[in-house]
Amino acid sequence: MKNEAFYAVLIAFCLNIVMSPIVIPFLRRLKFGQNVRDDGPSSHLKKSGTPTMGGIIILASMTLTSLIFMPGNKSLQTILFVTLGFGLIGFLDDYIKVVKKRSLGLTPMQKIIGQLIVTLIFAYLLYAYVGVDTSIILPFTEGKVFDIGLFYWPLLIIGVIATVNAVNLTDGLDGLASSVTVLVATFFAAVAFMGMSEVVPIAAAAVGSLLGFLLFNTYPAKVFMGDTGSLALGGFVVATAFVMKMPLFIPIVGLIYVIENLSVIIQVAYFKRTKKRIFKMAPIHHHFELSGWPETKVVTVFSIVTAMLCLIGLIAL
Repeated sequence: MKNEAFYAVLIAFCLNIVMSPIVIPFLRRLKFGQNVRDDGPSSHLKKSGTPTMGGIIILASMTLTSLIFMPGNKSLQTILFVTLGFGLIGFLDDYIKVVKKRSLGLTPMQKIIGQLIVTLIFAYLLYAYVGVDTSIILPFTEGKVFDIGLFYWPLLIIGVIATVNAVNLTDGLDGLASSVTVLVATFFAAVAFMGMSEVVPIAAAAVGSLLGFLLFNTYPAKVFMGDTGSLALGGFVVATAFVMKMPLFIPIVGLIYVIENLSVIIQVAYFKRTKKRIFKMAPIHHHFELSGWPETKVVTVFSIVTAMLCLIGLIAL
């Protein structure tokens, strides 16, 4: 198990740093550049044209690494399916954006239908293929497992959709989603390693892949992951959590995702009611930007907060 974790991180990292210098110029030649929203922070206008869909690199390095450890590993196979499933939805969304040169890709209805299809297939695989029951670990109960029965399925559907879209919202600054998610992936890899879980290889592959991607995604980013990457990473996080019976740990270690999501919900609901805004801009990372924080400071603070939350997550086991 120790060797699996080490080799998975190393292989995924190396694959990423080998592929990135090849794929990024290719995306640039295809003119797959980021279309920046006109209503976003003015400082982001200079990012227009930066190659996007870099999530392809993350997915490729994770998949190729996982294939080495895939035989007989049903948990890994299921998590990889969810990761690729949501990655495909993100790819279609990105492709429409770059081809039609607009900031909106798939319609909200198309996105939600696609996400529900992947989620329902995941629910079936989890129960019928992996053999996971309807019990979950409650935080701060010393690892006690409780069977929540039929409530498990609504929790799964809501949890998957909410997490995937929350990670997507977090991807708004150079290196933000990558930095936060590499820490969350490290948390799950560490817990899986301690429990000798089958998810160790793919969790470690996610860590290695994101570390490699960060070399090109930190400020000033040479490539963005796009929805291809952010939706895929959301799928990876939530699928790993459910396979490990730890969905209730997502609000702890992934609190940044939750806050990003809530900031949008609160902003929209409050504006519809009062025609006023609580935040200068949502998601909340833009609020801090417009309050005078440099982009790099926002990413650093959010990453430090996530690191501390992951330590709390370990204490909560």
